[in-house]
Amino acid sequence: MGSLTDAPRPVKGALVALRLPDPVPQVIGFQFNPETLTRSLEAQSQGGGEGGASDAFRLTGAPIETIKVDAELDAADKLAAGSPVAAALGLYPQLAMLELLVYPSSALVIANMALLTVGTIEVIPPQAPFILFVWGAKRVMPVRLTEFSVTEEAYDHQLNPIRAKVSLGMRVLSYTDLARTHPGHAMAVANHIAKEAMAKIGLAQSVADLAGGGAS
Repeated sequence: MGSLTDAPRPVKGALVALRLPDPVPQVIGFQFNPETLTRSLEAQSQGGGEGGASDAFRLTGAPIETIKVDAELDAADKLAAGSPVAAALGLYPQLAMLELLVYPSSALVIANMALLTVGTIEVIPPQAPFILFVWGAKRVMPVRLTEFSVTEEAYDHQLNPIRAKVSLGMRVLSYTDLARTHPGHAMAVANHIAKEAMAKIGLAQSVADLAGGGAS
């Protein structure tokens, strides 16, 4: 009889951030996988336009997909293990990693301020990091972080947060959002193809169920 140690270890979801052209990724794994994941898809169509009747069924691109998750952070295990970082800073390092996903690089900000100081008329705004939302091997999606909120629920004696809930809202970037030369473009196309493959499996199962040959 198998023991609990024989059970497969759960895969952890993660956010992977790249500040291109720097090839070194920053992996931010969820300490605890969120229990729920809310997804919404808004179709992009020509419905309501002035074209012919057949245009009502035309799709102008991939749907706009949004994802919302609530992630929990807790420093209790690290504090119990005697982590000096957790004892000195609590959850500040983990929260900072997440918050920096919506910050431009400070080096670029300083460089732009220097350009403005010497009289440069137009300064290109710095880009946010390129983010991948990884939810198992079948979902590796380029996303843009659109919502970020933190509820700090407990503190240590130095007022370091030691338990918090982070709510993340993400817009999935499709191949219509990204240039063909961007690495996320190929990922978005691959996700589309993967959905079609999954749908074919689902269709085959549905036909088998209707024919009475599906698994009970």
